[in-house]
Amino acid sequence: MDIQLNFINQSNDASNSEVVVFQRHTAGGSGDLAVAWTVIKNCGQGSHHPFVYPLSLAVGARDSDGNYTPQLPAQDGELFKMTLTPSGNQLVPAGAGASPQEVQVLNALDRGAIDALCFRDGRLLAVKHGVAPQQTASFQFKPTIWIGVVSQVQTGEVMNAALLSELNTEISLLGIASADIVMTGGGAGPASKPFAFELQNIVMA
Repeated sequence: MDIQLNFINQSNDASNSEVVVFQRHTAGGSGDLAVAWTVIKNCGQGSHHPFVYPLSLAVGARDSDGNYTPQLPAQDGELFKMTLTPSGNQLVPAGAGASPQEVQVLNALDRGAIDALCFRDGRLLAVKHGVAPQQTASFQFKPTIWIGVVSQVQTGEVMNAALLSELNTEISLLGIASADIVMTGGGAGPASKPFAFELQNIVMA
Protein backbone atom coordinates (compact mmCIF):
# COMPACT_ATOMS: atom_id res chain seq x y z
CA MET A 1 0.00 0.00 0.00
CA ASP A 2 1.14 3.53 -0.74
CA ILE A 3 0.73 6.48 1.62
CA GLN A 4 -0.41 9.66 -0.14
CA LEU A 5 1.30 12.73 1.30
CA ASN A 6 0.83 16.39 0.41
CA PHE A 7 3.34 19.04 1.49
CA ILE A 8 1.74 22.48 1.93
CA ASN A 9 3.76 25.67 2.39
CA GLN A 10 1.95 27.91 4.87
CA SER A 11 5.16 29.47 6.13
CA ASN A 12 6.38 33.06 6.07
CA ASP A 13 9.53 32.05 4.24
CA ALA A 14 10.51 34.53 1.52
CA SER A 15 13.91 33.02 0.63
CA ASN A 16 12.59 30.04 -1.39
CA SER A 17 13.98 27.43 1.02
CA GLU A 18 14.17 23.80 0.01
CA VAL A 19 12.57 21.05 2.08
CA VAL A 20 14.15 17.62 2.42
CA VAL A 21 12.36 14.38 3.35
CA PHE A 22 14.45 11.38 4.41
CA GLN A 23 14.58 8.32 6.64
CA ARG A 24 17.17 7.09 9.09
CA HIS A 25 17.81 3.37 8.88
CA THR A 26 18.10 1.67 12.24
CA ALA A 27 20.09 -1.45 11.31
CA GLY A 28 23.82 -1.59 11.81
CA GLY A 29 24.34 1.28 14.20
CA SER A 30 23.65 5.00 14.10
CA GLY A 31 26.86 6.02 12.36
CA ASP A 32 25.39 5.80 8.87
CA LEU A 33 24.55 9.09 7.21
CA ALA A 34 21.11 9.65 5.73
CA VAL A 35 20.26 10.21 2.07
CA ALA A 36 18.03 13.03 0.79
CA TRP A 37 15.14 10.87 -0.44
CA THR A 38 12.93 13.73 -1.66
CA VAL A 39 13.85 17.40 -2.04
CA ILE A 40 10.97 19.84 -2.59
CA LYS A 41 12.08 22.97 -4.45
CA ASN A 42 10.43 26.24 -5.51
CA CYS A 43 7.22 25.49 -3.62
CA GLY A 44 5.98 29.02 -2.89
CA GLN A 45 3.74 30.28 -0.12
CA GLY A 46 0.30 28.71 -0.42
CA SER A 47 1.51 26.09 -2.90
CA HIS A 48 1.54 22.36 -2.31
CA HIS A 49 3.61 19.39 -3.48
CA PRO A 50 1.99 15.91 -3.46
CA PHE A 51 4.21 12.85 -3.23
CA VAL A 52 3.87 9.15 -2.55
CA TYR A 53 5.47 7.08 0.22
CA PRO A 54 5.28 3.40 -0.80
CA LEU A 55 5.62 0.85 1.96
CA SER A 56 7.63 -1.39 -0.37
CA LEU A 57 11.39 -1.13 -0.82
CA ALA A 58 13.88 -2.13 -3.50
CA VAL A 59 17.58 -2.93 -3.31
CA GLY A 60 20.49 -2.63 -5.68
CA ALA A 61 24.26 -2.65 -5.55
CA ARG A 62 27.28 -0.93 -7.06
CA ASP A 63 30.39 -3.04 -7.55
CA SER A 64 34.05 -2.03 -7.37
CA ASP A 65 34.11 -1.63 -11.17
CA GLY A 66 31.45 1.08 -10.98
CA ASN A 67 28.60 -1.07 -12.30
CA TYR A 68 25.07 -0.65 -10.92
CA THR A 69 22.63 -3.57 -10.73
CA PRO A 70 18.92 -3.21 -11.49
CA GLN A 71 16.63 -2.44 -8.57
CA LEU A 72 14.99 -5.58 -7.14
CA PRO A 73 11.74 -5.40 -5.12
CA ALA A 74 12.50 -6.26 -1.48
CA GLN A 75 10.46 -7.18 1.59
CA ASP A 76 11.54 -7.28 5.21
CA GLY A 77 13.18 -10.61 5.98
CA GLU A 78 14.58 -11.12 2.48
CA LEU A 79 18.25 -11.68 1.63
CA PHE A 80 19.93 -10.73 -1.63
CA LYS A 81 23.46 -11.56 -2.70
CA MET A 82 25.93 -10.02 -5.11
CA THR A 83 27.49 -12.91 -7.00
CA LEU A 84 29.71 -13.52 -10.01
CA THR A 85 27.74 -15.13 -12.86
CA PRO A 86 28.91 -16.11 -16.37
CA SER A 87 27.76 -12.67 -17.56
CA GLY A 88 29.43 -10.73 -14.73
CA ASN A 89 28.39 -9.49 -11.30
CA GLN A 90 24.68 -9.74 -10.54
CA LEU A 91 22.44 -9.13 -7.52
CA VAL A 92 20.04 -12.04 -7.03
CA PRO A 93 17.41 -13.06 -4.44
CA ALA A 94 18.85 -15.50 -1.89
CA GLY A 95 15.87 -16.52 0.23
CA ALA A 96 15.27 -15.56 3.82
CA GLY A 97 17.70 -13.37 5.72
CA ALA A 98 18.89 -13.62 9.30
CA SER A 99 16.39 -11.04 10.58
CA PRO A 100 12.66 -10.82 9.75
CA GLN A 101 12.76 -7.04 10.32
CA GLU A 102 15.59 -6.28 7.90
CA VAL A 103 16.38 -6.36 4.20
CA GLN A 104 19.89 -7.75 3.79
CA VAL A 105 22.44 -7.61 0.98
CA LEU A 106 25.35 -10.09 1.08
CA ASN A 107 28.54 -9.49 -0.85
CA ALA A 108 29.14 -13.04 -2.12
CA LEU A 109 31.98 -12.01 -4.46
CA ASP A 110 35.47 -13.40 -3.92
CA ARG A 111 36.99 -9.93 -4.13
CA GLY A 112 35.99 -6.31 -4.33
CA ALA A 113 33.81 -4.34 -1.93
CA ILE A 114 30.33 -3.25 -2.98
CA ASP A 115 27.97 -0.45 -2.02
CA ALA A 116 24.55 -1.76 -1.01
CA LEU A 117 21.73 0.54 -2.08
CA CYS A 118 18.15 0.77 -0.79
CA PHE A 119 15.37 2.55 -2.69
CA ARG A 120 11.83 3.71 -2.04
CA ASP A 121 9.63 4.82 -4.95
CA GLY A 122 12.61 4.41 -7.26
CA ARG A 123 14.74 6.97 -5.40
CA LEU A 124 17.79 6.26 -3.27
CA LEU A 125 16.79 6.01 0.38
CA ALA A 126 19.92 4.63 2.06
CA VAL A 127 23.37 3.34 1.21
CA LYS A 128 25.96 1.15 2.95
CA HIS A 129 29.42 1.84 1.55
CA GLY A 130 32.33 -0.57 1.33
CA VAL A 131 30.65 -3.90 2.09
CA ALA A 132 33.56 -6.35 1.95
CA PRO A 133 33.34 -9.88 0.50
CA GLN A 134 31.28 -12.23 2.72
CA GLN A 135 29.94 -9.25 4.69
CA THR A 136 26.24 -8.35 4.86
CA ALA A 137 24.58 -4.93 4.77
CA SER A 138 21.27 -4.61 6.61
CA PHE A 139 18.51 -2.07 6.11
CA GLN A 140 15.68 -1.45 8.56
CA PHE A 141 13.35 1.56 8.85
CA LYS A 142 10.77 2.71 11.33
CA PRO A 143 7.47 3.92 9.79
CA THR A 144 8.59 7.53 10.19
CA ILE A 145 9.98 10.26 7.98
CA TRP A 146 12.23 13.15 8.88
CA ILE A 147 11.70 16.57 7.34
CA GLY A 148 13.46 19.92 7.49
CA VAL A 149 14.54 23.05 5.64
CA VAL A 150 17.84 22.89 3.76
CA SER A 151 19.72 24.64 1.01
CA GLN A 152 21.60 23.23 -1.96
CA VAL A 153 20.83 19.58 -1.27
CA GLN A 154 20.07 17.28 -4.20
CA THR A 155 17.78 14.23 -4.22
CA GLY A 156 19.92 11.11 -3.72
CA GLU A 157 22.73 13.01 -1.99
CA VAL A 158 24.27 11.71 1.23
CA MET A 159 23.86 14.43 3.86
CA ASN A 160 26.67 15.23 6.28
CA ALA A 161 26.44 14.93 10.05
CA ALA A 162 26.39 18.70 10.61
CA LEU A 163 23.35 19.09 8.39
CA LEU A 164 21.57 16.09 9.90
CA SER A 165 22.02 17.51 13.40
CA GLU A 166 19.83 20.46 12.38
CA LEU A 167 17.03 18.30 10.96
CA ASN A 168 15.16 17.01 13.99
CA THR A 169 11.47 16.84 12.99
CA GLU A 170 10.31 13.22 12.95
CA ILE A 171 6.80 12.39 11.70
CA SER A 172 5.18 9.00 12.25
CA LEU A 173 3.27 7.49 9.33
CA LEU A 174 2.11 4.43 11.25
CA GLY A 175 -1.42 3.46 10.19
CA ILE A 176 -1.85 6.48 7.91
CA ALA A 177 -3.35 6.28 4.41
CA SER A 178 -3.00 9.96 3.53
CA ALA A 179 -2.18 13.28 5.19
CA ASP A 180 -1.10 16.85 4.59
CA ILE A 181 2.31 17.97 5.90
CA VAL A 182 1.89 21.67 6.67
CA MET A 183 4.97 23.88 7.07
CA THR A 184 4.68 27.05 9.15
CA GLY A 185 7.13 29.53 10.65
CA GLY A 186 10.02 31.26 8.97
CA GLY A 187 10.17 34.87 7.85
CA ALA A 188 12.51 37.73 8.62
CA GLY A 189 12.98 40.01 11.61
CA PRO A 190 12.33 39.58 15.33
CA ALA A 191 8.83 38.19 14.75
CA SER A 192 10.12 35.20 12.78
CA LYS A 193 9.59 31.73 14.22
CA PRO A 194 11.39 28.44 13.61
CA PHE A 195 10.05 26.31 10.81
CA ALA A 196 7.55 23.72 12.02
CA PHE A 197 5.90 20.75 10.32
CA GLU A 198 2.58 19.22 11.32
CA LEU A 199 0.35 16.48 9.93
CA GLN A 200 -3.20 17.63 9.15
CA ASN A 201 -6.24 16.10 7.41
CA ILE A 202 -5.06 12.63 8.41
CA VAL A 203 -6.90 9.65 6.93
CA MET A 204 -6.14 6.38 8.69
CA ALA A 205 -5.60 3.20 6.73
